[in-house]
Amino acid sequence: MTDIDAERLEAVAGDIRTAGGSAESVVADLSVPDGWRPLAEAMAAQPPHIFVHSACPRRHESDIALEVSEETFDAMLNTNLRTGFLLGRELARGMIAGNLPGRLLYITSLHAETPRNLPHYSTSKAGMTMLMKELARQLGPAGIRVNAIAPGAIPGGGWDSSASDFQPERKIPLGRFGRAEDIAAAAMALLSDHFSGYITGATIPVDGGLQLFSWIDPPA
Repeated sequence: MTDIDAERLEAVAGDIRTAGGSAESVVADLSVPDGWRPLAEAMAAQPPHIFVHSACPRRHESDIALEVSEETFDAMLNTNLRTGFLLGRELARGMIAGNLPGRLLYITSLHAETPRNLPHYSTSKAGMTMLMKELARQLGPAGIRVNAIAPGAIPGGGWDSSASDFQPERKIPLGRFGRAEDIAAAAMALLSDHFSGYITGATIPVDGGLQLFSWIDPPA
């Protein structure tokens, strides 16, 4: 596991160990151009079977197209696109060398296809979607599956649902906000060869049907 916050990272690793699992943590800042290298180096001796990219800088609603700084734009693209590609590729090389039936999973967004008023965020997620497809096509012959999950309205990560006028009962067919557990369950299914062994290059929306929402309110 990796995170920029050493204390939070070790707390999660501790929870995994307490539950009977094993965990290793590496502090890394993926928002800088070469921030992915310490993580790749830490795993070089024993390449993992699974790589999940779920890192993303915190979003601020004020970073609209005419206001977002160059530094904020670069940090978002470095984390999602540069690290997503270079680290994923490096780990895939290790999987191929070790003849491992690897899986790569990218957490993208519904905003890979629709604007979010945050150009650095939506653009990076759109790029991640194509990156996932390129890797899936290249790595498929080696038995490595590459997929993505596009979460819907999941409070957290810079979005506070309590301060929003978002109405889940009106805009989400399943009538509620999503939870981290919803994403984790879908991830487990996609990473499992038992359930998803013939799926690669796909993006699975986990959004309670949010993508089905129309700005025109349904009749009462």
